[in-house]
Amino acid sequence: MTSTPNLYPVHLTPEQRASFEDITRNGQAPAKKIRHAQVLLMSARDRPGGKMTGPEVAAALGMHINTVARIRKRFALEGEQPALERRPRRTPPVPPKVDGRVEAHLIALCTGPPPEGRVRWTMKLLAGELVRREVVDAISDETVRLALKKNNGPAKG
Repeated sequence: MTSTPNLYPVHLTPEQRASFEDITRNGQAPAKKIRHAQVLLMSARDRPGGKMTGPEVAAALGMHINTVARIRKRFALEGEQPALERRPRRTPPVPPKVDGRVEAHLIALCTGPPPEGRVRWTMKLLAGELVRREVVDAISDETVRLALKKNNGPAKG
């Protein structure tokens, strides 16, 4: 495997080196953060044993070369913290079922009279009614419960 030229060299200050070494030694950080610190320590130009190439770092840590390159790039362009921490998601993997519109329908249902032959609304009845009225395609009674709990809703059951 040939090594591509390193476009993002890693230059560590003594403070950064000490911080990264502390992260790798104390065992209190998440595993991913420890591995990222190890990549940066191994990639540093002023490393005591000499700088390691991308493939050497990848082989030593059992990572893909692209992961090593991505960590180096984030360190060079964004700094220490972005290179060590996970990037937060911009949006959740699944959008929430209960938004403001569904919540308004749900609260209106709860405050209205229960279905014929019932004394009160149950979570299953509320979920079924939201589907019947085509407010949502499908919703579980637990999702309804959590939405009402968030609002300290009047429904119990």
